[in-house]
Amino acid sequence: MSHIAIVGAGFAACKAVKTLRKQGFEGRISLLAPRAELFYFPSLIWVPAGKRSHEDLTVPLHDFLRRNRVDFIETRVTGLQSEQKRLVHEHGELDYDGLLIASGGRYIRKLPGIEHACIACAGWDDTKRFADELARLQCGTVAFGFAGNPKEPSAMRGGPVFEFLFGTDTLLRKQGRRDNFKLVFFSPAPRPGQRLGDKAVDRLLGEMKKRGIETYLGAKMKRFSEKGVETEKAQFDADLILFIPGMTGPAWAADSGLQLSEGGFFQANAHCQVEGQDHVFVAGDAGSYPGPDWMPKQAHMADLQAEAAAKNLLEVLAHKPPTHSFKTELICIVDSLNNGSLVYRSPKRSLMMKMPPLHWAKRAFEKIYLKEYR
Repeated sequence: MSHIAIVGAGFAACKAVKTLRKQGFEGRISLLAPRAELFYFPSLIWVPAGKRSHEDLTVPLHDFLRRNRVDFIETRVTGLQSEQKRLVHEHGELDYDGLLIASGGRYIRKLPGIEHACIACAGWDDTKRFADELARLQCGTVAFGFAGNPKEPSAMRGGPVFEFLFGTDTLLRKQGRRDNFKLVFFSPAPRPGQRLGDKAVDRLLGEMKKRGIETYLGAKMKRFSEKGVETEKAQFDADLILFIPGMTGPAWAADSGLQLSEGGFFQANAHCQVEGQDHVFVAGDAGSYPGPDWMPKQAHMADLQAEAAAKNLLEVLAHKPPTHSFKTELICIVDSLNNGSLVYRSPKRSLMMKMPPLHWAKRAFEKIYLKEYR
């Protein structure tokens, strides 16, 4: 029986496991990751309001892996010997017949003084640090921003910053503290959130104006400091900074010997197959894929890519050409604690609608999504 190795334990990795077994694969599956747990990053936006704890967002995968007959190897991958079909990791080596890389990307932390910013969606620690500092402050300026990878248009994650921004505004108003704070949004893009579509950008910027949020747009960032943010055009004070940098591929990509995109991701074709490799596929944030420059780096897209990658890997192992591609679409609910705006975009259409029930829809989706992994 064939042996499939999966690198990672996030959305794409878990979806790949489910797809392989659903497709009837009875061979060995090995999953390599630092921890056997799925962390639900989308709900970090509710941590400042005290609506989510670390326990709420962390899902142990031991039962899920056992049910799907997956061998878990607690380790970090450090390299690859593709000709030998061999993974290199911290504790040794692992031979495989097919490989699916779902280890996610990483944030570019080269901006001077970035240690003074809380990196939203980097994990629990930075988000909790932001939440604690916000609760401690009696007054001041709170700045929110995001940037991209200039070599990879799709390698940015701006949606959560809008959610933290509007959620913080709502929270401070509920607490009766909003008048004590100035909220600032900054981005090197003149129209941030462009991947959501022109109408969505107009509505987001209009919402900021309505809420009295100051903006600094269209200027390249230079540095952070303990006192604030500096761009090429302006400098402003900030007592607390929440920021999402642009993304690049995993740290071990450079030592993998695989073809990488200019932005540092594993270069894939329309079938999620790494270029030049018959038995290596990629899904989720670790890969660079053909498609529109607004293709999102988000859990939904990772799921779609993982399903296609897993099916194609099985076809290759059966000595057949890969035939499955993935649908490109952006779906998200921009939440503000008591309201939500649905944003949808596909190659054929786009829309945005706002209504309070969407907030509850987002919370319900979290429970439904995680139920099968708990």
